[in-house]
Amino acid sequence: MTTTTPPQNLRPSQRPPQRPPHRPRHRLLTLLIVVLLIAVPGGYLVRSAFTSRDSGEEKERKAAATNLTYGWPSKVQRNVYDVPLPSKSSHYAFYEANSWQTSSLYVQFRVPEKKLDDFLDDVGTNTSALREGKVTIPDKHADRIGWDLKKDGHDYAGTTYRQGDSRPDVAITVDRTYKDMPRVYVVSTVKF
Repeated sequence: MTTTTPPQNLRPSQRPPQRPPHRPRHRLLTLLIVVLLIAVPGGYLVRSAFTSRDSGEEKERKAAATNLTYGWPSKVQRNVYDVPLPSKSSHYAFYEANSWQTSSLYVQFRVPEKKLDDFLDDVGTNTSALREGKVTIPDKHADRIGWDLKKDGHDYAGTTYRQGDSRPDVAITVDRTYKDMPRVYVVSTVKF
């Protein structure tokens, strides 16, 4: 056995200074936890900001639109304005106009003659309510969108479904010039 002798400059009653315990893993773990607590929420906030910005720009584009947008109106718009769209129809286009007192949804589409009855039933009216030769969409609404509903040689029929009780009034004009696929024009107006 070997015996260790105390260093020469220490008195026998003094002990040599002890090293602090070695803890590099604890420091790494603490650093990792701090980084995760800061980086994960920070990354989430950045991602949310970009998503929110993109959605705001899309809404701004839709609000700034001054003409028909080709495609289906959103499900929310269809529900708010009571404009159900038949599944077998085509050539959809829509436009929404909002003001302090009224909001209107303009929709046009083509539908097979057989599905026209289904559409009118879903709105709350029927084919017998269509008046031959009648255009029920006022000129101010048609002009706003660029619809020409006074063309010579076209076979128009129309009706207006008034619901009352803060429900929208739905004006429907059908151009039956093309018998197999009539074009339907709808203006649904909600008054506040």
